[in-house]
Amino acid sequence: MQVSVILHILGAVGCAAGAIWVAQRPVAKRSDRLPTIVALVLTGVWSGIVAAFGSFAEITSLAETWRNMAWLLVIYRLFANDGRDRSMVAVRPVVLALGFVECLQPVLVFLSREYAVTADLTAMFLQTSAMFRILLSIGALVLLHNLYVGASRSTRDVIRWSAAGIAGFWAFELNFYVVAYLGQQPSAEFAAMRGLMVAIMAVPLAAGASNGLAGRKLQASRTVAFQTLSLLVIGGYLIAMFGTAQLFSLWDGNIGRIAQVGFIVAAATVALLWLPSQRLRAHLRVTALKHLFQHRYDYREEWLRFTRTIGHAEEDVATLQQRVGKAMADITDSPAALLFLPGEDGRFEEGANWNWLHDAAGVETLPSELTAKLERENFVVELDRVRSANRADEMSEFVPVWLTGDERCWVVVPLLHFDRLVAVLVLARPPLARSLDWEDFDLLKIVARQLASYLAEHEGQQALMESAQFDDFNRRMAFVMHDIKNLASQLSLLARNAETHAENPEFRKDMLVTLRSSADKLNGMLARLGRYGSQSTVDLQPVDMVELGQRLSQRFSGEHPVSMTRLDPCTVLADQEGLEQALVHLVQNAIDTSTSEMPVYIDVSADGLNGRIDVVDTGDGMDAEFVRNRLFKPFVSSKTDGFGIGAFEAREMIRGMGGRVDVQSRPGLGTRFTIELPLAEAARFIAAQDNQEVA
Repeated sequence: MQVSVILHILGAVGCAAGAIWVAQRPVAKRSDRLPTIVALVLTGVWSGIVAAFGSFAEITSLAETWRNMAWLLVIYRLFANDGRDRSMVAVRPVVLALGFVECLQPVLVFLSREYAVTADLTAMFLQTSAMFRILLSIGALVLLHNLYVGASRSTRDVIRWSAAGIAGFWAFELNFYVVAYLGQQPSAEFAAMRGLMVAIMAVPLAAGASNGLAGRKLQASRTVAFQTLSLLVIGGYLIAMFGTAQLFSLWDGNIGRIAQVGFIVAAATVALLWLPSQRLRAHLRVTALKHLFQHRYDYREEWLRFTRTIGHAEEDVATLQQRVGKAMADITDSPAALLFLPGEDGRFEEGANWNWLHDAAGVETLPSELTAKLERENFVVELDRVRSANRADEMSEFVPVWLTGDERCWVVVPLLHFDRLVAVLVLARPPLARSLDWEDFDLLKIVARQLASYLAEHEGQQALMESAQFDDFNRRMAFVMHDIKNLASQLSLLARNAETHAENPEFRKDMLVTLRSSADKLNGMLARLGRYGSQSTVDLQPVDMVELGQRLSQRFSGEHPVSMTRLDPCTVLADQEGLEQALVHLVQNAIDTSTSEMPVYIDVSADGLNGRIDVVDTGDGMDAEFVRNRLFKPFVSSKTDGFGIGAFEAREMIRGMGGRVDVQSRPGLGTRFTIELPLAEAARFIAAQDNQEVA
């Protein structure tokens, strides 16, 4: 009795909560929403009356009639979601007939109270009432069947949960009244469970009427399904084992005990050998996927595992090629994989393997006929079909004998990128081999294209790295050629002057100095050749910018007028050889762009932190677009015979010293190149401050 009260109170609370839930979530175009609220309220009232007055009181029967009439109205309004309450002429008469049957219940209650003077008449009224309720339950279930089967796909998504909740309710009611009819009186246990049933029913009804779960399907986790199936197998095995042992225990005497102990030992031994079997686990997995799920693969999990494998290098899959093999093998539960990549002669040979143990003969290359057909048709080859003697396969003439002769080889998958065969994967036979179906083929081809793109990108990156190395070498050689060009110009000028002044002792003395300087510059260029493009640091020393500017002025004075305009004391921290070489480039460029009567000016100044030297010309100048986008680009020059690397080389050398190069230029007005470097005293002071902070 107490259990019935508790369960019906629970039912009343559940219905009240369901009604409040639906009322707070209005959904447009749901004609069954308001009837569902009313039905849940009346069902909650009925459940409360049962808890207060019992299951068989007259007021309980009257409340049940109102409850059932409300649920009939809900069913009728569910037909209205797609207009079938008007188009199906049979719906309304059936609902009216069922309502009429339910309206006979108060009549039976009245007659039972007035005329049931004997036990036989009371039993007759009870059976008649149960029979009417059986008819009502069957009619409601028939209506629900027609409602769901005849609905469109979109309408099914809307009414699925409501129909499921009401169907469960009427199915329970049908069983309750069938038992009451056959037993000539209601079952007290069944009557108590009705409260729990309406509480459970309120959940899908509330979700369905609020449309919160419309279109959703319950789908079990594949991992949970597999583990549950494994537990069921183990549980069934244990039940069978101990059940059989109990049967043996019924034998008399020592024979029964010996048989019981012997059977338990044998069963435990079989379990230890059988349950950990990888083949058994594979069989259970295939069985679960085949019978419990619409698709063989959990694509979300497959994609997450795929990205983890490709993106994270581990000890046994350090290279990208190994990870490619493992990523594909994991999909089909293959224990190993071979990856074939194109060699220098175009034939596909083994490029990597994952868990594949070779025999003494090793692995041969794939024939060009096979790779050409795989590239044309993107065909996944099942080697078991090729091996089958009683079946003719179109790939039989292309697959080599060594591939079909190795029973480990199971599937051949081509990896295509933009219709070009990038690689070929051979997957090992899984513990539970099977024939591939359309879902396997589709997934393998999709993953193969993704893996092919990774391999193609990796190949492109390797090519870019090699190209960058060649570019670095070519740039170094271009720098050397540029410097040699300048030295050749100086030596040519020296040779021309020697024809006129060869007998002059002072000229011969200057010629020797120039030749020695040229030789030193050539040696310096050879030393710098190893530094271009590298990350090696230069040795910075104090350099007097005024002295350097005067030396440059004297050096070029015989070729072109070069003047010093300002000589502020300025000692910077720099690589003297590199700084001089950069200034030579800038001064030479200024001379090349100026006419013979236009001087080039060198200006040396300091601002307390940085020293600067300006090289100014009044030549043709450059426009802003050229300065911004092309001046410091290698191999871009405004001169017809220039290499286009002087300004670039000068900027890179100054940057290596911690300085900067700025340019101001206007077409027709000239150009100003400014080099800024930290003053030696300022650099030492900053270094000392940093050392104190570290200490």
